[in-house]
Amino acid sequence: MSTKGRGNGSISSSGSGEQGKNKDKNKNKDKDRGESKGSYSSRGDLMVVDATGHIAGRLCSYVAKMLLNDSRVVIVNAEKAFISGRRESVIEEWHRFLEVSSVVHPKHGPFHPRRPDNIIRRMVRGMLPRKRPKGIQAMKRLRVYIGVPEEYVSAEFKVFEDAKIRKPESSYISIYDLARSIGWSP
Repeated sequence: MSTKGRGNGSISSSGSGEQGKNKDKNKNKDKDRGESKGSYSSRGDLMVVDATGHIAGRLCSYVAKMLLNDSRVVIVNAEKAFISGRRESVIEEWHRFLEVSSVVHPKHGPFHPRRPDNIIRRMVRGMLPRKRPKGIQAMKRLRVYIGVPEEYVSAEFKVFEDAKIRKPESSYISIYDLARSIGWSP
């Protein structure tokens, strides 16, 4: 005689009560997650971010998160952001990236940005679900400028300390220098 059948039945009946309690706890956790606890901004705010002295990828990740939280974001001084790495290797990598084109005809894409504002915009786009409705709406809330437009001169600029450069500027290449080396003329 085997007792396996009776043992499993008793375990499952006592386990079902505990599972019901766990479901209630999980519901409360889901409610907590729904609240916006982010330190980025409240919904619908206009955030003006100064890219001066920021590492471009880290800056763009903060901006992408703010856009997904329904904030409108304006990035100024896009040309003063930095990309980390040796200057020669970064430029070489971008030149290889520019060689990628359509076999049939280059007008079919991919299209490679060369202006500093478009480079930053493309970096943010890569961090958003750009083909889904929330990503499309997020990209509509983004503006990127070279320099500071007159309407934002008096605005208070947001700075992300985690995204600032920590080494000397010689350890990085600016977006301005990169854009110049890949064919942009100011």
